[in-house]
Amino acid sequence: MDIHAPQPVGYAARLGLFSGTMLVVGGIIGSGIFLSPSVVAQRVGTAPLTLAAWGIGAVVAIIGGFVYAELGARRPQAGGTYVYLREAFGTLPAFLYGWALFLIMATGAIAAVAMTGASYLATLLGWSPEHARAIAIALIVVLTLLNVLGVNIGATTGNVLTVLKLSAIAILVVAALIMSPANALPIPTIAAAPLVPPQGITATVVAMGAALVPVLFSFGGWQQTNAVAEELRDPARTLPRALILGVLIVAATYLLVNVAYLRALGVEGLAASTAPAADTMFVYLGPAGRTLITCGIVASTIGFLGMVILMSARVYQAMAADGLFFQSMAALHPVTRTPVVALVAQGAVALVLLLTGTYGQLLDYVVFADWIFFGATAATLFVLRRRDAHRDGPALVQAPGHPVTTLIFIAAAVYVVIGSIISNPGNAARGAGLLALGVPVYLYWNGRRAASRPPATL
Repeated sequence: MDIHAPQPVGYAARLGLFSGTMLVVGGIIGSGIFLSPSVVAQRVGTAPLTLAAWGIGAVVAIIGGFVYAELGARRPQAGGTYVYLREAFGTLPAFLYGWALFLIMATGAIAAVAMTGASYLATLLGWSPEHARAIAIALIVVLTLLNVLGVNIGATTGNVLTVLKLSAIAILVVAALIMSPANALPIPTIAAAPLVPPQGITATVVAMGAALVPVLFSFGGWQQTNAVAEELRDPARTLPRALILGVLIVAATYLLVNVAYLRALGVEGLAASTAPAADTMFVYLGPAGRTLITCGIVASTIGFLGMVILMSARVYQAMAADGLFFQSMAALHPVTRTPVVALVAQGAVALVLLLTGTYGQLLDYVVFADWIFFGATAATLFVLRRRDAHRDGPALVQAPGHPVTTLIFIAAAVYVVIGSIISNPGNAARGAGLLALGVPVYLYWNGRRAASRPPATL
C-alpha cells in the first residue's frame, strides 16, 4: 500500500462546524446518561440534589470545554491532548497518555461499548444473547473500515447516528414534559424503596461528592475532538466553536433527560431502575416507547464507538510522527488521507480485548487515569499561555475566568481521581502499574529516536 508521511497543518481540512459539533456531542453521549442517573439518585436521595449534581457536572464540563477550546486554538494539531502535554511538559507524559490510550483507555472503551451496543442490538432484533460478541466484532470491523475509507465517511456515519440518538432523547424529554404522569402506565418491575436523604451540610457535601463521580464520567469525552483538529476546516476557529457548542448541547440534554426521568419515575423509582430511559418511555408510550429508546441507545453506543475509533487513532499517528511509536502509524493513505495502520492496529487490540473478555477489568484498572490526564492537560494551559505571551495579540479563544475556572476544573479532576482510588485502591494500584510499564517502552522508543538522528555538525 502506497502511503506517505503526515502533512502540515490543514492537510485534510474537510470537516466544518456542524461535523465538528457532532463529533463533540457524539464523543460525550455514549451509554452513561442511560445508566448513571440511577446511581446519582441513590447517592443523594432527593430530586433537587439529583438535578444539582448534574448541574454541577454541566458547569465543570463547560469549563473544560472552554479550556480545551483555547488549547485547540493555540495548538490546532492532530493528536490533541498528546500535543498539549508534549508542548508543555515533554514527551514522557505525552507518551504515557498515548500508551494508556492505545493499551487500555481507547481500545478497552471500544471493546466495552461495542459489547453494550451489540447486546442492545441483539435484544432489539430478537436474537440470542450469545450472538452479542459476534455483533460486537462486526461493529468494530465495519466502523474501523469506514474510518479507513476516509474521514468524511467516518464523520458522516457518526453525524447520522448522533442525530438519531438526539432525536430519541428529544422524544423521551418531550413525552415526559408534555404528557401527564396521572395517565402513565405502572412499571411493575421497579420495586422502589424509600431513600434516606443526607442530613446536615457535611453529609450533603459528602453525598454530592460521591454523586459527582458518575456525573463527571458521563460528561467526559469532549477532549477527543481535539485529536482531529487538522481534519477540520480552519481548525483554530472551528474547533473552539464546535467544542463550546457541543458541550452546551450535551449539558442541556443531560439536564432535560434527568428532569424527564424524575417526572416519570420519581427519585425513588429512578434510584431503583436499572434502565431509566426504557422505564421512562414505557411510562408514557408503553412497549413501543421502550423499543424506540432502545433504538436510540443502539444509535448512541454505535455512534460513540465510531467517534472513539476516528479520534483516538490520530493520537498514535502524532506519537509515531515524533518517532515514539511504530513509524508506519504516522503514515497517511495517499487517497483517503487517513492513518490506515494506526486505525487497523487500534482495531486489532480492541478485538483482542473483546475476545479475551479482559476489557472490563482493564478499564476498571485505569478508569482514574482518564481524569489524571484531564487535569494534567488543563494545567498545560498555564504553560502554553506563558510561552505564547510574546505572540502578537491574544489567542482566538480564551477560557473565561482563567486561572480561577481552570483551577476549578483541575480540582474536579483531582477529586475524581481521589474518589476512584478510595473506592477501589487495588484497581487504582494495578492501573498505576500499567501506566508505569509505559516508562521502559518510552525509553526504548526515545533511544531509537535519538540513535536515528544525524550527528550534530560544528
